[in-house]
Amino acid sequence: MKKVLLSFLLLQSTAIFSQSKLNEQVRNYRKANEYALLNEFKGLLSIPNVVYDTVGIQKTASYIVKMMEDRGIKTTLLDAKTKGVPPAIYGEVLVPNATQTVIFYAHYDGQPVNPNQWAEGIAPFKSVFLDASLEKGGKIIPDPQPTDTINPEWRIYGRSASDDKAGVFSILSAYQVLNKLEIKPTVNLKFFFEGEEEAGSTHLSEILEKHKDKLKSDLWIICDGPVHQSGKKQIVFGVRGDIGMEIKVFASKRPLHSGHYGNWAPNPANLLVKLLASMKDDNGKVLIKGFYDDVVPFTDLEKKALAKVPAVDDQMKQELGFVRPEGGGKTLAELINLPSLNINGISSANVGKMVANVIPTSATAALDLRLVLGNDAQRQAQKVIDHIKSQGYYVTQNESITDEERLKYPLIARVVLGKGYNAQRTKMDLPIAQIVIKAVQTTVSDEVVLMPSLGGSLPLFLFEKHLGTPTITVPIANHDNNQHAENENIRIQNIWNGIETYVALMRLE
Repeated sequence: MKKVLLSFLLLQSTAIFSQSKLNEQVRNYRKANEYALLNEFKGLLSIPNVVYDTVGIQKTASYIVKMMEDRGIKTTLLDAKTKGVPPAIYGEVLVPNATQTVIFYAHYDGQPVNPNQWAEGIAPFKSVFLDASLEKGGKIIPDPQPTDTINPEWRIYGRSASDDKAGVFSILSAYQVLNKLEIKPTVNLKFFFEGEEEAGSTHLSEILEKHKDKLKSDLWIICDGPVHQSGKKQIVFGVRGDIGMEIKVFASKRPLHSGHYGNWAPNPANLLVKLLASMKDDNGKVLIKGFYDDVVPFTDLEKKALAKVPAVDDQMKQELGFVRPEGGGKTLAELINLPSLNINGISSANVGKMVANVIPTSATAALDLRLVLGNDAQRQAQKVIDHIKSQGYYVTQNESITDEERLKYPLIARVVLGKGYNAQRTKMDLPIAQIVIKAVQTTVSDEVVLMPSLGGSLPLFLFEKHLGTPTITVPIANHDNNQHAENENIRIQNIWNGIETYVALMRLE
């Protein structure tokens, strides 16, 4: 027995030493090649990749294909059945004697941009370096030169710097490092970079179904989203689902002088804000009937993991500048694991220099429903529609409102639904999940945060639905990266950490 125990301990210490040595080799390679790595990344950031920009998406895909081919990765494009859909970029590296296959996922499309909202000197597709974040007084600095020392606290600003070109880059750079160090991965590697995620992955099902034989694997590892707000690395076992909806409330057929008709003609802006206010209480709890009824409760293991998540509520209130959060005393970690209803935007007539003394004809709100395991996207949206009806509204989906409808119904709302998708959650006690936890933990001394589900959304349930394969998300971006907004950025140290993380994930044992 003593000999067996001694042998086990020896193997463990050898494995720790081996991983420690690998980490050191990866860091040494990165330090010697930082300029070249960041120069390639800046080239990727310079290409417009707004999801609806067909030309930009094609150019981005071509750049990534070249990155993969330069690394010796056998690459092809996976199309959907529907014509004109951005292709998924696929690559594979088969390793002799490997018994498991892992697919690494990131997306290469980005959110729309309004350049006028970005800080002076920062353009969405002309990435620049800053010596710190804008919120901490960061200033634009010259691009580093080959002989310069690169400060890991610098930031790179540009659209998709964090979401999700950093994911694509970190995955491919991790493979590049292994290649240059002549170290073999321990698993077969497959790469899948999607080009339509920011549009709701509308055709992802078609791509997965059409190419399911090529996409066989034991696990999908997803690189998207931020590390924990504490700065610690985190592993995420689930994501929320999402469905968007637009509500437009109608009043008079033409704009009216607010003096001549105020107090008499209905004001659609007033009607809309009253309708929206009826959906949530003062603590942010959604009041729509049955909104929380379908939620699948956490397992004991998931509850224990959630209880160990570092508390960051006070930090984030200070950072974001508000004193009273929603949630009635629940923590941020608890609340992102519940379904939510958020107002993304409201529009009715004009404000500022364009304001006019009118009663507008309509008012529109864009809503975002985040879903957790158990919610169905269409069913959850229908609960909101039923609530609107319960407030006395006639609900239609038609583009125009007829005179007959206007004279028959005192309250009229048009509701248009987005496509939407459901939430997904992988069991934390799966053997392969434990292997992933072990691999990421080898790259840091602090305990890795294990999060049952991420607050953000990805269509990961589709991988289970079409391929029967579990997914685990291992994010790399800094939490204050401004993804989806103006002044998106990535902290350079997060890129370096991401490369180390993904090297470890290509060496699963």
